[in-house]
Amino acid sequence: MSSAVAGSENEAVVWMPDGSPHSPRFSDRYHSRSGGLAQANFVFLAGTGLPTAWRGRDRFSVLETGFGLGLNFLSTWAAWNADPQRCESLRFVSVEAYPVDATDLVRSACNADPEDQSMPSIAARLPVLAEQLAQAWRGLSAGIQHWDFAGGRVQLTLAVGEVRAMLPGLDCQADAVYLDGFSPALNPEMWSAEALHLVAQHCRAGARLATYTVARSVRERLQQLGFRVEKCPGLPPKRDRLQAVFGP
Repeated sequence: MSSAVAGSENEAVVWMPDGSPHSPRFSDRYHSRSGGLAQANFVFLAGTGLPTAWRGRDRFSVLETGFGLGLNFLSTWAAWNADPQRCESLRFVSVEAYPVDATDLVRSACNADPEDQSMPSIAARLPVLAEQLAQAWRGLSAGIQHWDFAGGRVQLTLAVGEVRAMLPGLDCQADAVYLDGFSPALNPEMWSAEALHLVAQHCRAGARLATYTVARSVRERLQQLGFRVEKCPGLPPKRDRLQAVFGP
């Protein structure tokens, strides 16, 4: 299966000999050397208090910068599926300037380690969910698109375009934020003061934010925007990661 953004080619993904995906554009890996599933679970879900945070809620919203290969979305959806105390509906809103091909979404999900013990009930669900996502991905175009899954209880809004151009047009009040662009050194646009300001405008008071980077510029910008920032143990080989709570 393939898909294409109108008027452009899909973003190239190079699969390394160890099975990890690499971006030629940014000369960087798509996820930690510990694996994409481990990063999604340890850095982003656990970093924003999920699945506990959505329990007892009618609706829970996640905002992400950097959809990439979709593992954060798929892992969040799988965790929601596996949780008998899940919220009634889950909304996931993400921005991606360079969408990959649908086949790479599926390959990434199928490469997830089924023996991963961070959330063992999730890995086996990923390929099935990725196939559903790939079906929706066909015909992807620039701009904002909305897809419903799980009988409409899981909603994905994907904004295809540059982060600073797309964020103002999104209708989202986030309970959780995943900051997951390529590293600030290689992709400064994603981590700029303007981009983070736009992210903060979409946050509810008390929204929890997570990211793998502890770059000083990111920490300081988040603090200036009203986030209470905490450096936490990272996913090896990284020593640290960030968690933050929005309290303007």
